[in-house]
Amino acid sequence: METQTWLADTRTSYDTVAESYYDFVRDSLTDKPFLQGALTLFADLVRTTDGGPVADVGCGPGHVTAYLRGLGLDAFGVDLSPGMIEVARREHPGLRFDVGSMTDLPLADDSVAGLLAFWSVIHVPDDQIPTVFAQFRRVLRPGGPVLVGFHVGQGDRLKTEGYGGHPMNVHVYRRQPDQVAEWLREAGFTVEASLTVSPYAEVPGGLVYARRAD
Repeated sequence: METQTWLADTRTSYDTVAESYYDFVRDSLTDKPFLQGALTLFADLVRTTDGGPVADVGCGPGHVTAYLRGLGLDAFGVDLSPGMIEVARREHPGLRFDVGSMTDLPLADDSVAGLLAFWSVIHVPDDQIPTVFAQFRRVLRPGGPVLVGFHVGQGDRLKTEGYGGHPMNVHVYRRQPDQVAEWLREAGFTVEASLTVSPYAEVPGGLVYARRAD
């Protein structure tokens, strides 16, 4: 799939559902202690590098960015969808949110102490993942941690409707943790941990922790 096509489809889809998506996810961490724990561990790993700004890439309406700030991180959000960024800025007025694509992050080299991609690569085609992970490595400081969350499984499906019945046109990819870890290694990361959340759910979640290798 051509880069501009899937990016445009993703941007338009999430602009369309921005308000209803926020209603859907605003309290999504409340009853998920393992995800809360995963983010707390990520925050601890950032602090081992003496801290600094942390990018929540694909931040959506900013609820996870705000959670990271509550953990004491200097977190800010980046999202492809201007509609999502508008909601994030409205709901979290004290935080920084920027419009930008993870295929070409609007961030300087070596500028962030940590990077979170929390279920935000699920619409990225397989052949574009190396580009995205190369961008993650570029903006991270040496030794900085990255946490990638994703759907576990095989294949993809086309999502044509969601979040209040609004039209969407995005492919949703499921991946195996070993594949995500291998992509990270190929991009120049040292993989430190991989785990599965809700392994018996219809769509389990995967988490991979890694650090920029140098």
